[in-house]
Amino acid sequence: MARKKKQEEEEKLSIVDAVKMVAKERSIDEEEVFQAMEIGLVAAYKKEFGKGKQEFNCVEAEIDRETGEIYVYKVVEIVDEVLDPLNEISLEDATQMGYEDVEIGDEIELAVDVDQLGYLAAGAAKNAIASKVKESEGVKIKAEYQSKIGQIVSGRIVSCDNKSVMVNLGRAEAILPKEEQTRNERYDRGAQMKFLVKRIDDKNSKTTVILSRKSDEFVKKLFEMEVDEIRTGKVTIERIAREPGSRTKIAVYSRDENIDAKGSCVGPHGIRVQAVIDELNHEKIDIVDFNTDEPLFISEALQPAQVMRVDTEIAPNEETGELEKSAIVVVPDDQYSLAIGRGGQNVRLAVRLTGFKIDIKRESEESSESVKSLIDDFTVVDEIEGDAQDAAETDGEG
Repeated sequence: MARKKKQEEEEKLSIVDAVKMVAKERSIDEEEVFQAMEIGLVAAYKKEFGKGKQEFNCVEAEIDRETGEIYVYKVVEIVDEVLDPLNEISLEDATQMGYEDVEIGDEIELAVDVDQLGYLAAGAAKNAIASKVKESEGVKIKAEYQSKIGQIVSGRIVSCDNKSVMVNLGRAEAILPKEEQTRNERYDRGAQMKFLVKRIDDKNSKTTVILSRKSDEFVKKLFEMEVDEIRTGKVTIERIAREPGSRTKIAVYSRDENIDAKGSCVGPHGIRVQAVIDELNHEKIDIVDFNTDEPLFISEALQPAQVMRVDTEIAPNEETGELEKSAIVVVPDDQYSLAIGRGGQNVRLAVRLTGFKIDIKRESEESSESVKSLIDDFTVVDEIEGDAQDAAETDGEG
């Protein structure tokens, strides 16, 4: 009997010790854990001892913060005839239990035999601690990473499947979903990589950090990390057009006439842009100068191809009335393929970067059209002169 009592005391103390240990390791308030356990005990008791559709009106639990002693009691009403055994007690029974000076309609607290709880107490405690830890960690994760949305973080690849990549950020586990991954990129377990914090998701009582390596903003932030002039605001990235995993074009602008925007991003011996290329798994990057002069900007956007002439037109769509931007770009014959790019990629990115629909023509093609136009003009002139000569001859004969 003495051994059993000692065992019970040890179990009670172990509850307190467990709460203190978890609270310390997870930086959680001890009181919050105790309260969560008490709520868990009440829920477990109601579930186990409730009868059918009937429910307890009031059950409360209390854990002694020093000894670990568990107290559970329910509030019942004294009635003349008991119709709801879970929430009512007869005056006679109440009197026999030692409640004096009570009458019909009074409410009393009935202690519940804690031994009835058995495994319920242990299960409730375990679930309550796990839930509180999860909740607390979720709050901390949200507090820490909410301010990092749109910023770069470093993480280690934990696992990878067909749907997502699990990433350890040190203080939190994060997910790189399929739609935010770059095609043809490997995510090897243990690899250290950089990511853009896309958003914070709260689903099923779980807080999750969502990452991205596909976003245009990811490239912009990588350049901010490498280029001092961008961090200080002297150079700005005005526009980005990207096909993740393959190629990116960025348009940069210098607010200081003494600073070369493109040169700043490239860096000495190309070291700055190369650092970004390496992080993007050798994705090609074209850096061009932004210009408010649209023809000049289109010429820049089509680099590395050389451009001879750009003719732009902005006109309303006949059906929608919306303004449409279009441009005819003439390039040397030997630059035509370069201007188009493999699979049309170069001109496709230039279209997205400038906002203009671009039609590229070879110089020889443009020359042929010009010559044909001139010939047509001369033909018209010859006909006019011929008619004039015939008229003069007719007048002379008369």
